[in-house]
Amino acid sequence: MRVDIVTKEFPPAIYGGAGVHVAELSRVLAPLAQLHVHAFGAERPGDYHGATVASYAEPDDLAAANPALATLGTDLRIVPALAGTDVIHSHTWYANMAGHLGSLLHGVPHVLSAHSLEPLRPWKAEQLGGGYAVSSWAESTAYHAADAVIAVSAGMRRDILAAYPGIDPSRVHVVHNGVDVEAWCPAPDLDALPALGIDPAQRTVAFVGRITRQKGVPYLLRAAALLPPDVQLVLCAGAADTPELAAEVAELIGQLRATRDSVVVIERMLPRHELIQVLTQATVFACPSIYEPLGIVNLEAMACSTAVVASAVGGIPEVVADGETGYLVPLEQLDDASGTPVDPEGFVRDFAAALARALEDPDHAAALGAAGRQRAADHFSWDTIARRTLEVYQGAIDGFNR
Repeated sequence: MRVDIVTKEFPPAIYGGAGVHVAELSRVLAPLAQLHVHAFGAERPGDYHGATVASYAEPDDLAAANPALATLGTDLRIVPALAGTDVIHSHTWYANMAGHLGSLLHGVPHVLSAHSLEPLRPWKAEQLGGGYAVSSWAESTAYHAADAVIAVSAGMRRDILAAYPGIDPSRVHVVHNGVDVEAWCPAPDLDALPALGIDPAQRTVAFVGRITRQKGVPYLLRAAALLPPDVQLVLCAGAADTPELAAEVAELIGQLRATRDSVVVIERMLPRHELIQVLTQATVFACPSIYEPLGIVNLEAMACSTAVVASAVGGIPEVVADGETGYLVPLEQLDDASGTPVDPEGFVRDFAAALARALEDPDHAAALGAAGRQRAADHFSWDTIARRTLEVYQGAIDGFNR
């Protein structure tokens, strides 16, 4: 079987969970199929664990256009190269239109993986302006036409069917994200931490993720202000999506630093071995997301034997076992798709209380972390995910040829 994966992110250019998913899925699929990967961006090595990799830069004449148009231009460059495949598998709206058009042009089935949904991320209009309407159209068109849709959690499947009720439920399959517990495991030493400004001896709350409305960083910063002043907060976070969000986060960090010494902000993407040390050292990992289809970073923290405190949204409850591998914080949200808490201050207090519960007994937090690593190993292996994904491909091919 020849499989062509289309993705915006691929090593070494990975900035989110979807990119991690594609990289790991490609690694385990390459020995099982004739795998071709088509990725946005600069040239990469042509081989990845046996998969053939091709890269596509955005068209020069669209460089100054709305980013959504540049995305569609890149999709069009990819479509001709999909000739000869048995099935196309696209990831995120950025790549979905290449998969959709490739299916139409070459007469092959299109499978797409749902890592997020545009209707549930209305804050993207702050970034893209009218481009958000374009990305929403591209996603909706591809989802309704796809031969199969892979949801990364049961919660995500529910969201897909609610957002796009015209999709046949039988075409939506749950295949979880995974984690490589051999690559992600407790660090044997913490030698990289002092250079990052982290005190290995302190009780620590760690966060890893983008500064976007989705990730709920302002709620975490407000919760951190309610914790004892000796608790260290480590934020591994990239640039904010918008100037307004950047200003809000900067102000909250400034307020925290006025009351405590240990607020560490790391604004670059850490190499894996350093990030593993950050996760290993943390007493607790915090995931305050208001929208999260699964939350692969929670799996990475669990694989490093770190307890997780997370909001109980999306697919997170399928990963974090409340009271066993960490704590889930209930979050009642406004019914407007924004993810905004009905009671923001109550959510902040509840999140702070869950963090404090983990921090007050480091031995118990360590036990939660050990249970989390076992859960990650038992239920989220990439080999299992590869086999399940191949089953979805075969089902799509059989249905297409019927």
